[in-house]
Amino acid sequence: MRGGGGDKGVRAAARGGRLREFTARCGLAARGVLYVLIGMLALRVAFGDAGGEEADRQGALRELVGKPFGGALVWAVGAGLVCMALWRLSEVVFGAAGPDGDKPAKRLASAGRTVFYAVVAFSALSFAAGGGGRSGDEQSRDGTARALDLPAGQWLVGAAGLGIAVAGVVIAVQAARRTFRRHLSMGGVPGWGRKSVDFLGVAGGLARGVVFAAAGGFVVYAAVRYDPARAKGVDDTLRSFAGTAAGPWLLVAVAVGLMLFGVFSWAMARWREV
Repeated sequence: MRGGGGDKGVRAAARGGRLREFTARCGLAARGVLYVLIGMLALRVAFGDAGGEEADRQGALRELVGKPFGGALVWAVGAGLVCMALWRLSEVVFGAAGPDGDKPAKRLASAGRTVFYAVVAFSALSFAAGGGGRSGDEQSRDGTARALDLPAGQWLVGAAGLGIAVAGVVIAVQAARRTFRRHLSMGGVPGWGRKSVDFLGVAGGLARGVVFAAAGGFVVYAAVRYDPARAKGVDDTLRSFAGTAAGPWLLVAVAVGLMLFGVFSWAMARWREV
């Protein structure tokens, strides 16, 4: 009897592990699609060929809708993002992969990612269901305005912006240090393949970190000025790079980096240990 119960437990654990792996890989693949499309749209903005389209999540989904079977593709991306949220939630409950996966700091980070991807998934599924929705810039400004009206709202907005900016710095530093290597299982992959993934992870992670840090900085500035119009979504943040001394070329570099991060997400979907 005990042996039978033990076998059932082993089989249940194996099924749970396969389900977790499935959700992780689907989520990473969906994230890759969004980042590649956002990077492509940002490139169009840099070269003045965006046609009024926005280089953010909503713009990426609209780009998908315009393709053959576009509606199904948007639903697939939304489902993939739900998988991403579920994977991160499993890390909160059961711990992440690796020797330090059970540490409270790791679980807390996974909880933050769970909330983030749950919001992104809800937005994507709402879009797929026919709600075109507002742009990311509008959502950012409206959310900032509502938060500023709360008691101590200025401090809350400032803290949120600072948190986003710090997250961006952490993302960039981790990319530069190649900490993603510890999560990859690339046995049998030739050296050139490993170097390619390294390049994708560093270049893509740096670009993603810059975008997060800049967006967070704009939110902090909105809090300091008590002006929600100063907050920027992804599209406005990317466009602000074109207004620097480097001109559109900084935006080009960031756009290419975001596309590389999308490809890196696909590599993670293939080789990440979960």
